[in-house]
Amino acid sequence: MGQRRVTGSDEDPRVAELRTAVARLRRELAAHPAEFPDRGIAEDELAALAAMAVSGAPEAPRLRRSLLLVAAAIGSVSALAAGLAAVRGAVDLFGEQGRG
Repeated sequence: MGQRRVTGSDEDPRVAELRTAVARLRRELAAHPAEFPDRGIAEDELAALAAMAVSGAPEAPRLRRSLLLVAAAIGSVSALAAGLAAVRGAVDLFGEQGRG
């Protein structure tokens, strides 16, 4: 039922997915031409998510808080919807472990 580790790697595959999704959304946000009021908040929280992914042991409540702030900041920017959905999916992977 749990995620499998990549052969030859000690990295949690959930962390790898989080790192990939966050990197993608950060690139998409950086390339997005429109300015919007909460763009700085989104950038800051994506940086926080990236840092948590680098640490290798992110805490689900902190991930969810950052996700909520990112979603609130960029949720109305339809061009970023797919990237945001990928980050949400990656964050959701961390919630499964603690449930039971």
